[in-house]
Amino acid sequence: MSGAAFFVTGTDTGVGKTMVSVLLLRALRARGRRALAMKPVAAGCECTHGRWRNEDVEALREAGSFPVERAVMNPYAFEPPVSPHLAAARAGVVVDFGRVRASLAQLCAQADVVVVEGAGGWLAPLGETTTMADLAVALGLPVVLVVGLRLGCLSHALLSAAAVSSSGLPLAGWVANVIDPGMALQDENIQTLRARIAAPLLGVVPYRPRAGPDAPALELEPLLACLEGSAGA
Repeated sequence: MSGAAFFVTGTDTGVGKTMVSVLLLRALRARGRRALAMKPVAAGCECTHGRWRNEDVEALREAGSFPVERAVMNPYAFEPPVSPHLAAARAGVVVDFGRVRASLAQLCAQADVVVVEGAGGWLAPLGETTTMADLAVALGLPVVLVVGLRLGCLSHALLSAAAVSSSGLPLAGWVANVIDPGMALQDENIQTLRARIAAPLLGVVPYRPRAGPDAPALELEPLLACLEGSAGA
């Protein structure tokens, strides 16, 4: 399974993609896999010691099996915390999918599995005509969907799952992340999604601000099976 990768997307921004990606990296490492992360596009950076730093990128880098060059794991870093297409336009930059593919190839050459985290939701714009979904398709990766559990998540989750399926990419699984601890009928909402999303539930993450050491383990078997299948295709 050398060089396998998958793409983590979410039902919206702020639903816990980075936290779930960190949990997946930890779970992969616990299984003896060399796991690295990639954040192709990050908006919302601060200049530290002459370099752009993004909180999500730093968390992903720290969770990997070993440190990698930030410019490789995060080819595009923008200062303003706005939609990636607006940040890129403001910087006068066009997100080049070829550059992202080249960076991913470098990471895959060093790791067994690379966790690629998108920005925003599945259809978040990246340019005048491109979206995060287009990038995932260009990379050809299986997808993991992070569902932020709160009122209204059912429609968001089902629309996102349908959009992933229509793209032709496999939906390898989904993770339920509780972002509203007061959500009514939480278990019933999860069961509704289990019945309607044609992909396995990889885990339920209780409400927490960060992926601490007591965070739950995620089920990797369906994900690993999907990665191995795609690698052998």
